[in-house]
Amino acid sequence: MYGMLCVLLITSISLNAQNINVEQRLQGFDQTIEKILKDWNVPGCGIGIVYKDKLVFAKGYGYRNLEKKLPVTPNTLFQIASNTKLFTATAIGFLVEEGKLEWDKPIKKSVPQIQFYNDNLDANVTIRDMLSHRTGISRHDGIWYKSDFNRQELFDRLKYLEPSLPLRSGYLYNNLMYAASGHIVEILSGKTWETFTSEKIFTPLNMPNSMFVVEEMQKKADFMAPYYEKRDTNVLLAYPFYTKQQGLGPAGSIISNINDLSNWLIAQMNGGKFKEKQVIPLSIIKETMQPASITASVPDKYFENMNAVYGMGRGSSIYKGHYRVQHTGAIGGIYSHISLMLPDSIGVIVFTNGAHAGGLPSIIANTVYDKVLDLEATPWSDRNLKDYIKRKMTDKESRQKPDTDRVPNTKPSHALADYSGTYEDAAYGLMEINYKNDNLSFTFNNTTLPLSHYHYDRFQSSDDEIEGKWTLRFGLDAQGSVHQVMVSMDEKEVVFNKKAEAKLSDPNFLKNLAGFYELDGNTMEIVLTGKELMIKGAPPQHLEAYKGNTFKIREFSDQLVEFVFDTKSTIPTGFKMTYDGKSFFINRKK
Repeated sequence: MYGMLCVLLITSISLNAQNINVEQRLQGFDQTIEKILKDWNVPGCGIGIVYKDKLVFAKGYGYRNLEKKLPVTPNTLFQIASNTKLFTATAIGFLVEEGKLEWDKPIKKSVPQIQFYNDNLDANVTIRDMLSHRTGISRHDGIWYKSDFNRQELFDRLKYLEPSLPLRSGYLYNNLMYAASGHIVEILSGKTWETFTSEKIFTPLNMPNSMFVVEEMQKKADFMAPYYEKRDTNVLLAYPFYTKQQGLGPAGSIISNINDLSNWLIAQMNGGKFKEKQVIPLSIIKETMQPASITASVPDKYFENMNAVYGMGRGSSIYKGHYRVQHTGAIGGIYSHISLMLPDSIGVIVFTNGAHAGGLPSIIANTVYDKVLDLEATPWSDRNLKDYIKRKMTDKESRQKPDTDRVPNTKPSHALADYSGTYEDAAYGLMEINYKNDNLSFTFNNTTLPLSHYHYDRFQSSDDEIEGKWTLRFGLDAQGSVHQVMVSMDEKEVVFNKKAEAKLSDPNFLKNLAGFYELDGNTMEIVLTGKELMIKGAPPQHLEAYKGNTFKIREFSDQLVEFVFDTKSTIPTGFKMTYDGKSFFINRKK
């Protein structure tokens, strides 16, 4: 039934839409936007309005570059961030049309390379689940944000992500599922997601200025720079461009402008047609609009935007009685809102460049719809500005209060140098703890911040205006050595374990340790399986790399196995086993 409704909405808009004189409805609009930008202390914004099959309004306000006083124009390039997702869902749709996969069949049947956390997910997750944020796997944005992981590496990390909810039982936004979907495009088409998207969408929709790489954008004459408010002031400072898009691309790397995006909106509004040509099959438009997840657990408190659901790459809701589909985007201080009201034949594009005002594009879009559709005006800006000012004041007051949980007069359990090293989590990758000049710092995903002692084995960074405050808690192993660091990140506490010396995972070193060992007539065998040593038995015991020539027994953390060598040999003479505070030597069998 809903699918038929989508078709009717798309194919009958010319019959249902009222004739609107957009220019007449927008009288006084310039002054409204100028006031909003001033009130929010945001340098600039761009606004585009599509009516039926034309871009009828395209205008920039304020500055794309504050220092040089360069104005925003309809050609100003900006990062559309998560508005990329509908492009990726559409790219997947082309593969469905080609019969290379199905929306509602397990994705592993078409892409056997994909691995999830458990057999249940492997057997049941569909591409619709991945694109509608209903896999039950939460965001884990710390894996990709500012990381050097490529798309394959992100794809390979899905298997480490434990679900937070049962499959299809709730909405959990997940950028990694879109990165994985883009990799699926490459697996099934033989072309990168970027090439596939350009050929299938950008070129036929005449979007010559759209691209994927920030450094490429910065070579152009007209692009938007981001800014943020210096803490506790109204001073605007340049915000660093977000450039680490190589892995996450399909979730948020597209860069475009109003003129290009208007063609994308025209095609969406007209059932995939652009200039009388069917660029996107109507079936794809319908499928991406079909509700799959309920996004709001509580209704809008003002009852102006109701019944929010998410399809694939876009959500839909009822705005003051009008059906609207939309998505927002946010990355590195650039925000966007792209939406359309199909029965009314109206589409809106908004982007801004104030990192402190993430909700502003939606505020402006709502203001546009109120005016163009002649709806009762809602004071969107004033209402939200009050909340922002309160949050700003609360944040300032909280930073002036002393730490309430800090235990005074404590010391770290070890010398600071003992905390240094490389720590690793299978999904999140590496965290470096650095010791220099009797101070600690950490580096994670191209972020480096100094650490100061908080209490016991807990350390924290300063509260950086862009990177925020980080808290690190170190853990000791059964031998009393520092062996892990725990960080509250995303939706969980991530545990990074200290990496052992590289030789302890070198197969050439490990194969020399395998063999038969004997004590008092009893023989035991150590075998190498893959990259891991194991003491055979019922049950077997696994050796985990520790330090030097020493391994821990995974099943018994207080037990150690240290291999002993003659000075000239690469084959051990035996190993020393330690447990219960005692050690004994086991000879290698001749």
